[in-house]
Amino acid sequence: MRSARAGGTTGRTLASDTWWICWRELKRLWRQRVRILMTIIQPVIWLTLMGNMFQRMASIPGFPARSYLDYMAPGVITMVTLFSGIFGGITIVWDRRFGYLQKLLAAPISRTAIVTGKMLAIAVQTAAQALIIFGLARAMGVGFAAGALGVPVLILLAVLLSQVFAGLSLTLGALLTSHEALMAVVNFLTMPLMFTSNAMMPLDMMPPWLARVALLNPLSYGINPMRALFLRGWEWAGLSRGVAVLAVTAVAMAALASAMFRRSIA
Repeated sequence: MRSARAGGTTGRTLASDTWWICWRELKRLWRQRVRILMTIIQPVIWLTLMGNMFQRMASIPGFPARSYLDYMAPGVITMVTLFSGIFGGITIVWDRRFGYLQKLLAAPISRTAIVTGKMLAIAVQTAAQALIIFGLARAMGVGFAAGALGVPVLILLAVLLSQVFAGLSLTLGALLTSHEALMAVVNFLTMPLMFTSNAMMPLDMMPPWLARVALLNPLSYGINPMRALFLRGWEWAGLSRGVAVLAVTAVAMAALASAMFRRSIA
């Protein structure tokens, strides 16, 4: 009888292995109550401070929303999604540093499941955060033109966007074995990604060169259909394009992260 190949599931499916890795990540998150509290408080601060600080922008002719808070709410969801995804690779570095990764590698589980399980945990975390922020924004008077049926679509867009950056972060986590190096790269990427998107500023109000860069930013493919759901309702062309681009990119980044992880442990 042929022995199980290295990294095989030995009787368990990839889906099962992925779920147990995800469950472990979620349990670890649940124990970090301060972190959970901060993920709720931080968006409230962004909505309150930025929504009021830039409120006068809504009076500029051609501004696409009745208030800056309405415009900013999907941007805050995008910002939280970016941070949730792009900091996900740090878990691989910590697992390697504290020896837990070696225990995983010694277990008869799929190596791919280590990556997909962490990505699934980030997806669950992002969905919960996006739903909380949506509820807070609605409580603060932000409108939502798409109605109740638009909420699952909003969450789907946030999850897909988080998977793009989770794949990127896990790829970096596989390549960079130092926690300090990974944090430096991640911190270097987050602000340029935010400020070269239209999360906080309409494209029409950007310099032409920055607007062109924003069109290439993956964040824009999430924020544009999200903002349409908030401000205008169902715009099927933009929504389908956003979902398609994010889904394809997320799958590609997951494959890249898995390949780089396997290479790093070879």
